[in-house]
Amino acid sequence: MKAFADLYRELDASTSSLAKQAALQRYLRAAPARDAAWAVYFLAGGKPRQLVPTRLLREQARLAAGLPEWLFDESYEAVGDLAETMALLLPVPAAALELPLADWMEQHLLALRGQAPEALARILQDQWRMLAAAQRLVYFKLITGAFRVGVSKLQVTQALAAVSGVDAKVIAQRLMGYTHIGARPSAEDYQALIAPDDAAGEGNGPRGGQPYPFFLAHPFNLPLAQFDAALGPADGWLVEWKWDGIRAQLVRRAGQVALWTRGEELVSERYPELQAMGAVLPEGTVLDGEILVWRDGRAQPFAQLQQRIGRKALSAKLLRELPVVLCVYDLLEDQGADLRALPQHARRARLEHLVAAFAHPQLELSPLLRGGDWAALASQREQARALGVEGMMLKHLDAHYGVGRTKDVGVWWKWKIDPLSVDAVLIYAQRGHGRRASLYSDYTFAVWNGPQDDPARQLVPFAKAYSGLTDAEMRAVDAQIRKTTVETFGPVRSVTPTMVFELGFEGIAASKRHKSGIAVRFPRMLRRREDKPVEEADTLATLQALLQGGG
Repeated sequence: MKAFADLYRELDASTSSLAKQAALQRYLRAAPARDAAWAVYFLAGGKPRQLVPTRLLREQARLAAGLPEWLFDESYEAVGDLAETMALLLPVPAAALELPLADWMEQHLLALRGQAPEALARILQDQWRMLAAAQRLVYFKLITGAFRVGVSKLQVTQALAAVSGVDAKVIAQRLMGYTHIGARPSAEDYQALIAPDDAAGEGNGPRGGQPYPFFLAHPFNLPLAQFDAALGPADGWLVEWKWDGIRAQLVRRAGQVALWTRGEELVSERYPELQAMGAVLPEGTVLDGEILVWRDGRAQPFAQLQQRIGRKALSAKLLRELPVVLCVYDLLEDQGADLRALPQHARRARLEHLVAAFAHPQLELSPLLRGGDWAALASQREQARALGVEGMMLKHLDAHYGVGRTKDVGVWWKWKIDPLSVDAVLIYAQRGHGRRASLYSDYTFAVWNGPQDDPARQLVPFAKAYSGLTDAEMRAVDAQIRKTTVETFGPVRSVTPTMVFELGFEGIAASKRHKSGIAVRFPRMLRRREDKPVEEADTLATLQALLQGGG
């Protein structure tokens, strides 16, 4: 694992894309296939299922370091990252062993899952006695599922393309499903990734239930007056609602049905009604669309879909109360033929024919929105929030279906509605991770539970956010947090309420799990309101009004 640990340090220390790309290529050219298979898995975003309960891992690391609990907690607060804290505190091993990355994964780390606590404690201590000090950080990053090193899947794809001589789009196709949570990548899997491209184009298509790489949209935020100049006439585009669900591909091949999310998670068993729908489709069909809870002829809020995400047991009551559909907007494969190089309008025509021919209650066709010009479409877009959608998708009539967020074969734009927003008060703060480990950058925000003239009113927490500020703004907030800290508990600081922020979020829903009774989706900081006193921050009544207004 030494070479992989060295690569991690090199990637973590650099902000240069060129330097990271060079480091990736050096590693892949030199690493044995077994090790490269696992390295690609982690670098491309793969995460095995939890190997060790975090509480047990922390306790064993504390015991190995010979520290009292309070001192371990203080160390964690100072470092801000659990994996790094444990790596720093473990004693130097008496006789470290050099083992390949694949051996660590297959013979040691994966074997931890399912062990009894007593056995886990003994095995962990044994592993740490033979773990080289320079490899500890990567080891703990892997075991905690916190492996992040500032490398995108696209950069990994480019590195694999460079070392293999295979087109990057072919590599992207082969990588689909590679990082599935249950995967155990082998030398053979890695060799298949970098195998020479077949000049005839055979052998590079997806196999079995494997999906295609998803085509992603670019944000479009120009003023309406600039649409004609930037996009041309509206009749050159297919316009649809931007659905607020889970992006997915349904693959019907080889007598099987597979449902993949954009995050390359295989979720077929979680949505049995969609599996049943897929079974009636013809062989060699791949649909791109959105998983939605659908009732009374319309999509329901994402909060309802969340109640099905991650559920291992699907009761008849749950399936009845939260029925899902696949709302489809593209046809990628028809009767085994790859359609991605066809223009958008041709794929849409074939999709409409397929949906009409195989009518099924769990198969919805995403409707096209009509308008004589951009102003007419903008008027329709104003209904988006009331309909529970995020805005509009603009797809050029001649666009091919690309790989990732590209513009080389056409383009999709997402024309989203402005976020909902409220002014909220920062009440708790926690250190960040990675380069923000020394800063308090993760915040909890609250609103008042009564009007300004109510002397008994209190601040009620309702959202957490960590994005939206510049580095300079973050440092200023960090300094204020340190000055106004009232209490610390573990890694969290409670502060005197002095700072107001405008928070933006995509959606809002009632929630029994939150003290405020409200849950917001994708909260982020839009700006710090230094012009607004804490007493004038918004209230729960403001959030309730947004909820009742269809937010």
